[in-house]
Amino acid sequence: MTEPVISLRDVHVQHRINSDKLFAKDTVYALTGADLDLHAGETVGVVGESGCGKSTLAKTIVGLQRPTMGEVLFRGESLWKMSTANRRTQFGRNVGMVFQDPSTALNRRMPVKNILRDPLTVHGVGDAAARTARVAELMDLVGLPTSAADALPTQLSGGQRQRVAIARALALQPAVLIADEPTSALDVSVRAQILNLLLELKAELDLAMVFISHDIQTVKRMSDRIVTMYLGRIIEEAPASAVPDRVRHPYTEALLSATPSLVEEITPITLEGPVPSAVRPPSGCPFRTRCWKATEQCATEMPPVSRFQELPLHTARCYHPLTPAPVAAGIGGAA
Repeated sequence: MTEPVISLRDVHVQHRINSDKLFAKDTVYALTGADLDLHAGETVGVVGESGCGKSTLAKTIVGLQRPTMGEVLFRGESLWKMSTANRRTQFGRNVGMVFQDPSTALNRRMPVKNILRDPLTVHGVGDAAARTARVAELMDLVGLPTSAADALPTQLSGGQRQRVAIARALALQPAVLIADEPTSALDVSVRAQILNLLLELKAELDLAMVFISHDIQTVKRMSDRIVTMYLGRIIEEAPASAVPDRVRHPYTEALLSATPSLVEEITPITLEGPVPSAVRPPSGCPFRTRCWKATEQCATEMPPVSRFQELPLHTARCYHPLTPAPVAAGIGGAA
């Protein structure tokens, strides 16, 4: 496999916040020990409950969040050891991000053509004529009519606004695209259009893409690999083909059971108790307080990474992994 475009190595993100106690501070463990490789032409889906660290992971990948510990590598070079100028020119123009709500992500007072031209101007790409041509090219790429060029975001539909946001993210021809729940603020009728557009763009432009959602079925459709997060930790990384029959972590199975299906009868798994606090996470495995397979061993220390498959990679952090459904000979197998 080729060198990853972006790699995370034991990345931690911690925030200091005011405590309930006078003059004291608490630490929020937003991301803990994250390891991840992202290659050109593949989509890594990230799934988990609200507050599990998905958006923190995304912000860390695009350089909006500096890790407290650990390293982010861009094409083998440490992102935060780059000079500010190199980080802006070499890295900044190679990543694009599509946010959850296009209504708040776009400047309401700026026409579409200016929104799309802005990144080109900031990075000094081409002359005025070249930028105008690139704006037209971007609008065509995401399926926007030419009449939308002079429109304000408030004059467009939700789906059209998200197409503008995607076009803006692609303006500088980035190597990496982060889509942070890009359809959650849209009507059901236009979600499929945006998802299909992202799939087409990934294939056409050979993008490395991170697709974040709380809906594991949508993530499965969009992704080559699926990363499951819980309380700031990556607890399973599996090929999309392993979902749902060969997942190994109980939490991933619980997420799958919460997704309705018209094809198969699904028995929901009820997780007892609230999600633990990111300020005072449980000892050992963070999921043990809600897990039906937990034992005393789970409270001692964080389970190590177990490799169940090398190519494509399948790992999980669990002392008591699930037994997968039977598959054809030669596929999978514990390492």
